[in-house]
Amino acid sequence: MPAEPHAASPPAAHPRSVLMTTDAIGGVWDFSLELCRGLTSRGIAVTLAGTGPAPSADQAAAAAAIEGLTLTWRELRLEWMDDSWDDVDRAGAWLLDLESQVGADVVHLNGYAHGALPWSAPVAVAAHSCVCSWWEAVRGGPAPASWDLYRNRVRAGLSGADLVVAPTRAMLAALATHHGPVHGAVVPNGRTPADYAARPKRRFVCSAGRLWDDAKNVRMLASAAPDLPWPVYVAGDPRLATGGGTCTGIGDVPRNLRLLGRLTPRDLRVLLSRAAICVLPAKYEPFGLTVLEAALSGCALVVGDIPSLRETWEDAAVFVPPDDREALVGAVRALAADDGGRADMAERARRRAERFPAERMVAGWLDVYASLRRTRPAPAKETACAS
Repeated sequence: MPAEPHAASPPAAHPRSVLMTTDAIGGVWDFSLELCRGLTSRGIAVTLAGTGPAPSADQAAAAAAIEGLTLTWRELRLEWMDDSWDDVDRAGAWLLDLESQVGADVVHLNGYAHGALPWSAPVAVAAHSCVCSWWEAVRGGPAPASWDLYRNRVRAGLSGADLVVAPTRAMLAALATHHGPVHGAVVPNGRTPADYAARPKRRFVCSAGRLWDDAKNVRMLASAAPDLPWPVYVAGDPRLATGGGTCTGIGDVPRNLRLLGRLTPRDLRVLLSRAAICVLPAKYEPFGLTVLEAALSGCALVVGDIPSLRETWEDAAVFVPPDDREALVGAVRALAADDGGRADMAERARRRAERFPAERMVAGWLDVYASLRRTRPAPAKETACAS
């Protein structure tokens, strides 16, 4: 019986071991697993250290299926949660111990505050979102003084990192606006195109996101559903991220709105493959993995007119002001009524999505890791001294 294939050893410029942080609440988890697949396939050992609510059974199974990945977890509050800082500090002590245990060549943080820790290895901080930029986009003004400790801890973490990496120029600019200049780079997120397919399309609209999440603004689509000509299917976990209870964010559910709850990745791919139009009227979305998945699945796109989505999708989506219900209704109605125009927009989106494969993302992060290892001074060697 032939031996099981193993990933080749990584090239000398690449790290042999990466310590990466994550959480299981939203897009950070999907990003982390996609990147880990690419790293481990190149022979790089990854320890994925998660905090926050524990992964679901299907999330844990997806991580377990990645050879060369070690998943470890502590159910400690995340830095953007209420009363979190004692837990954040406990997580920091645990992470420093893990770095020593696994002999990490690079530390990849998918959060900010821990960038200020006294790491031995070089540190990259990935900027997936930020409470301050979220607050401005969603609430229309600066975050209140109650978030000052968060501001201070984030700024310290950004300053402590060797490099800050964002998925869009818009997100990197938002960090600079709210936290001061950063030493940064842009590596777009990515998905594996072969994982998504466009099946014969059916006449329905889809979206994905928690209805109570004002940033994704899926509630706008839900409120517009009675005025749309097709059924609207929304996938999203109704559980509140901060724990305790559920919330749809709407009152009576319109007759043509179907709330699907949290779907497995496979079921979400099936939904996207059948949907003719995907709508995400986001007020705040630093990249938009769901939109990328929809485009790879052959959906025509209607998205919020915000800088990050403009940057990513250019002329491959219909843009609507996030607070303009009538514009959203008009855009969906126009696409639903025009088979040829809808097919053209779907094809534009698919071609644009092909610019963001997972392979490009992995290559970008490997370049980041290599640059960190070249530029960070090596630790001083101890020498014996005669007394």
